[in-house]
Amino acid sequence: MDLHFNQSLASGYHSGSQISRVLTEDWMERNMFCPVCGAPVLGHYEANKPVADFFCDDCKSDFELKSKESKTAVIGHKIADGAYGTMIERITSLRNPHLFVMTYTNWTVNNLLIIPKFFFVPDIIEKRKPLADTARRAGWTGCNIEIGSIPDSGKIFIIKNSQQEDKSRVVDQYQRTLSLQTSKLESKTVSPLPHFKTIPEGVFF
Repeated sequence: MDLHFNQSLASGYHSGSQISRVLTEDWMERNMFCPVCGAPVLGHYEANKPVADFFCDDCKSDFELKSKESKTAVIGHKIADGAYGTMIERITSLRNPHLFVMTYTNWTVNNLLIIPKFFFVPDIIEKRKPLADTARRAGWTGCNIEIGSIPDSGKIFIIKNSQQEDKSRVVDQYQRTLSLQTSKLESKTVSPLPHFKTIPEGVFF
């Protein structure tokens, strides 16, 4: 993997968030394999697709990407995201995606991990306070993804401290996590989602 972004794509953009989105999504499309089945490439959904950002044609998995500039080259405890309601609706749908979390500095990837979708649940989504009545989008409510609330078994590193993990090891880790989840569902002796509260009926970027 080439860990550097193609900065030429930032030409014509002025918003920091737009530049980050364009560069990180381009990097994923050029470099990322499917951590679920090992397929060599991921497809990229059209902009603003409500389902997810990327997909695997082989195993039909969907993936959401969240990125953050980090000078410390570590995954923080929280990542700011968009509208709370949209996030909750997305991760509780039948097409709920797996979550990629990326940190970068100097337009270079330093960390990338995959959080399997059965850990990407409402209990790790923190609802922020609505915007004030004086704000342009008064009443809008955003959210944070609480990465620190996810157990280590739900965080599979693909790149860690600028060092790439072996592809086969990543896929194997995912499959072992999936097997553990399946066995727990079948036994019904423990909760299928450890460390998370039960999602109230009807409750549900």
